[in-house]
Formats: sequence, C-alpha cells, structure tokens
Amino acid sequence: MNIDDLIDELYDMVEKAWTLPMSHGKVVDGEQVKQILDEMRELLPQEVHQAKAIVADRAQILADAKREAETTLRVAQEKAKALVAQDVITREAQQRANEILSQAQAKSREMKRATNEYVDDLMKRTDEELAQLLSEARKIRQSIKASQHSN
Repeated sequence: MNIDDLIDELYDMVEKAWTLPMSHGKVVDGEQVKQILDEMRELLPQEVHQAKAIVADRAQILADAKREAETTLRVAQEKAKALVAQDVITREAQQRANEILSQAQAKSREMKRATNEYVDDLMKRTDEELAQLLSEARKIRQSIKASQHSN
C-alpha cells in the first residue's frame, strides 16, 4: 500500500463516518485513523526520498545539459573564429603571393633589360677594339710594306 491508497482510505473513512447532529463534525475511529497515519509516516520517508532523488536527477540532468550546451557553444565559437581567421589568413597570403609574383616579374624584366644593355655595350666596345686593332694591324702592315720598298 502507498501513501495515495492510505489517503483514499482516510477519505473513505470520513465519508462513511457518522455526522454529529447540528454540526458538520463527524465521528471516526481514532485508533483506525492513528493506524493509517502511522502507516503514512512509515511510507512518507520512502516517498520523500524518491521525490528528492527525482528532483536531484532532474537538477543533475539540467546541469549536465547546461554544461554540454555551454561546451558546444564554446567549441562552435572557437571553430567560427578559426574559420574566420583562416579565411583572413588565406586572403592575406594570396595577396602577399600576388605582390611577390608582381615584384619578381618586374625584377625579371629589369634584369633582362639591364642584361641586354650590358651585352650591347660589351659588343659595342668589342667592335670598337676590334676596329682599332684592325686599324693598327693595317698601319703595321703598311709600315712593313713601306719599309720593304725602301730597302
């Protein structure tokens, strides 16, 4: 028997009790009421204990759910920050790569222009020296021919 059954039994007892004339009072068997109340008292701690356990479980479940929700939210926020940072890093890296490529292409064009100028200058000086050597060779040859004719 549980508390609800004992309460129902008390109600039945009051319903079936004698009514006192000229009042709303009723006469019940005091010993039977005490017996029912004693049984309720014995059952009450068990019922209360079960209720506390249910409340404690509920509180624990809510605390666990709240903790899990907070953890999930924190992880999601960290992932969002990482994705945003990664996107920013990727865009900055791409921009930096484009700048480096542009600088390298400009430097390459400058080096090619400078090389062409150097080679052209070298060829010009070589041509001038060869022309001067040829001129000196011709002068020496004419000098040799002139000395042969004078002998």
